[in-house]
Amino acid sequence: MERESMEFDVVVVGGGPAGLTAAIRVKQQAQAAGKDISVCVLEKGSEIGAHILSGAVIDPIALNELFPDWQEKGAPLNTPVTDDQFVFLTEKGAYKLPTPPQMHNEGNYVISLGELTRWLGEQAEALEIEVFPGFAAAEVLFHEDGRVKGVATGDMGRTAGGEQGPNFEPGVELHATYTVFAEGCRGSLSQQLMEHFNLRDGVQPQTYGIGIKELWEVQPDKHKPGTVVHTVGWPLTSDVYGGSFLYHLGENLVAVGFIVGLDYTNPYLSPFDEMQRFKTHPKIRPIFEGGRRVAYGARALNEGGFQSIPKLVFPGGALVGASAGFMNVPRIKGSHTAMKSAIECADAIVQNWGVDAPAELNAYPESLKKSWLWSELYKARNIRPSFHKGLWLGIAYSALDTYLFRGRAPWTFQNHSDHDQLQRAQKPMQIDYPKPDGEITFDKLSSVFISNTNHEEDQPCHLTLKDPDVPVNTNLVLYDGPEQRFCPAGVYEFVDVEGGPEGEKRLQINAQNCVHCKTCDIKDPTQNIVWVTPEGAGGPNYPNM
Repeated sequence: MERESMEFDVVVVGGGPAGLTAAIRVKQQAQAAGKDISVCVLEKGSEIGAHILSGAVIDPIALNELFPDWQEKGAPLNTPVTDDQFVFLTEKGAYKLPTPPQMHNEGNYVISLGELTRWLGEQAEALEIEVFPGFAAAEVLFHEDGRVKGVATGDMGRTAGGEQGPNFEPGVELHATYTVFAEGCRGSLSQQLMEHFNLRDGVQPQTYGIGIKELWEVQPDKHKPGTVVHTVGWPLTSDVYGGSFLYHLGENLVAVGFIVGLDYTNPYLSPFDEMQRFKTHPKIRPIFEGGRRVAYGARALNEGGFQSIPKLVFPGGALVGASAGFMNVPRIKGSHTAMKSAIECADAIVQNWGVDAPAELNAYPESLKKSWLWSELYKARNIRPSFHKGLWLGIAYSALDTYLFRGRAPWTFQNHSDHDQLQRAQKPMQIDYPKPDGEITFDKLSSVFISNTNHEEDQPCHLTLKDPDVPVNTNLVLYDGPEQRFCPAGVYEFVDVEGGPEGEKRLQINAQNCVHCKTCDIKDPTQNIVWVTPEGAGGPNYPNM
């Protein structure tokens, strides 16, 4: 099958903060250097910002570098942080703790990252960058000598069986001198590139958390713009890493989120239900009483930090942003670091432009290692791994590392893969989650509904299984089917086999529900689930997450 092709100097895969920053910076620097460099951005969401979900409290340090005049340009950073709180919860009580230095937010802003991303999209188009939303990069293309040649978008109009349907359109190839991969956490093509070029050789495994977020419109007397609250403790047990955030934006909006480290061991734990249970706490529930839930979403986030950063460059391209894993976990921030990585990558592209045989962009990691980003992540490198031994040892070590060693301890803790941490299911491990009340707490399906998630139903399932027998024969037998609990969207169900023996089960995959969080690709204990790109424009359509 012959595909049409388009030629650009730089192709950016992913229209999030990192991808758009890379595209904008290339254009800015090219213009300053008198060079003509064509740039395009591919985004799998239906529009720029449709798949963006984050807390978010943003440090504007990278935005200052990209657009020193961002305030005059109208960037949507409208709610400065006015109050920081760090709280330990028991089942009935709440105890305010000293706010760790990394979590001080003076000079930062409570924002909708989706709105900021849309604004960055407008700035990109003003610079004559070609932005293509609704087109999912599904395949990496290579030159004969092994260099990355570009990407191909996925076919449209294939049936569930893989045949060409009546509205079939083949994917389009986009060729470039440099291809920048900014797909976000656990990007499917980025994962392939890491394996193809051995980019993870010599570095520790990436680790992850799952973030569940809701946006609420609360009663005016409960709204305190600029207030930032983080909690640890209940409802999680002390052996599970995680906690909550409550961010008061403008217009009576409060973002509430719950993050669970995906190295948890109990196969009965459900991150979604932990988040719902959190909202029933006597100090939390009153905030939402009389209010209205307006949006829901979920997304995995990188937690590996400094020691899990892969090699960033390869012949013909580079990784930026969460595709590489630049989140600062103690600060609970990754947008500023993602954007900074994109700035350094873009600068290296323009610096390297015009070389007859384009080499690897080695100037990118070299400059990154001299930047504030590298120093910031190095100092934070031991905080998250210190919680492998539980909440209290983690808090104790974090205080020691912060106040005594100041992030410069002469050791670096090890990370481990999340998927191999589950213990085998036993009845005492079961967790009795309360039923949703439909006012403060909700079920998965009603939540997915307000995420505006949609996929073309008659298309190949993008949640693929290496071995279709493993879910029942291994996951169900050993772990009581954890995929039905770690997925925050009700995608995976074990149902009775029609006409089969009593009690015989099969795995049903409701791919239509998928919010593209990537948790299944990460946490499946047998690594049997492989998330591949569905048709472009599918998935959630977040308006302001």
